[in-house]
Amino acid sequence: MTVNPVTAPSTNHSSGETAKPVLSVEGLTTSFLVDGSWKSVVRDVSFEVMPGETVAIVGESGSGKSVTSLSVMRLLTKATSRIEGNVVLNGKNLLSLSDRQMRDIRGNDVAMIFQEPMTSLNPIFTIGRQISEALTCHRAMTPAEARAETIRLLEKVRIPNAAARFDEYPHQFSGGMRQRVMIAMALASRPKLLIADEPTTALDVTIQGQILDLIKVLQEEEGMAVLFITHDMGVVAEISDRTIVMYRGEAVESGLTADIFHRGKHPYTRALLSAMPSMDPDNRTMEAPLAGDPPNPINPPEGCRFHPRCPQAQTVCSKVKPALPPVGGGERLAACHMEIPGSGHSRAPALEDAA
Repeated sequence: MTVNPVTAPSTNHSSGETAKPVLSVEGLTTSFLVDGSWKSVVRDVSFEVMPGETVAIVGESGSGKSVTSLSVMRLLTKATSRIEGNVVLNGKNLLSLSDRQMRDIRGNDVAMIFQEPMTSLNPIFTIGRQISEALTCHRAMTPAEARAETIRLLEKVRIPNAAARFDEYPHQFSGGMRQRVMIAMALASRPKLLIADEPTTALDVTIQGQILDLIKVLQEEEGMAVLFITHDMGVVAEISDRTIVMYRGEAVESGLTADIFHRGKHPYTRALLSAMPSMDPDNRTMEAPLAGDPPNPINPPEGCRFHPRCPQAQTVCSKVKPALPPVGGGERLAACHMEIPGSGHSRAPALEDAA
């Protein structure tokens, strides 16, 4: 397995200035109303996505990945959810916009593809009509122009005989082809940011590889930034420049994907990496399986949320919540009290100092 080569942040060569992020998320906290009180399921998550960059958010089920992406898109039910922090897309704080303004943002500036396209595609309308509708609404095309552009988009995502398939229904497409349709729909308004929420999970390995390759090619052609949500570390290695590891609603490590794969700092990151299958007999270094079950996100443990399952846990881990300070220089971050492998020092505070 080859880790995706890392690209540097975009730079304005004429001025030498580093480009501004397409998406900047700061202190994102998402809570749900449970038995009359608000319970946070995503807490204090911060990250940026630069132009042309792919950032992956990875973690097991229940880690808060999808809630993070839905919070960015503001697709959660307002009556039972509360989103705090700042979500800035191209200079606009999405959390301060009206519902009407957000409808204009979705599809134009940011688009999203989901894990199961049949939950997003309307079964009673043709594929062509559903893509054309986005074009007539967001790009003010005539029906004839929208049809021609829809066929071009279907061809772009490599759907054979696109003109004939324009008038077919979702059930007439395979799972992989339906996901290609969703990508075509997402690209219809040329968004600056594409959010992909586990778009390959329901597909077999061969089709999964084709979809990942397609996203990478289209990203290069369109210059999009991509926020990729997944639980699969193999997919992370294939597609992302930078990676954020989440555990039970919190970011526990972030950095360049190559760094995380070669020198994972957080015990949870190392557990994810060690669980990856390897065909190399010299590279089968699986650590002991994690003990216990993930904590209840509604009532998490005190201190580090990972400490009940961590083989390195000390008393301080159950008392003091670790911050996410830089380690190893640059953008490398890990929220762990214990010794950082290769750093030669420990960041564990004394309990009397932390009290």
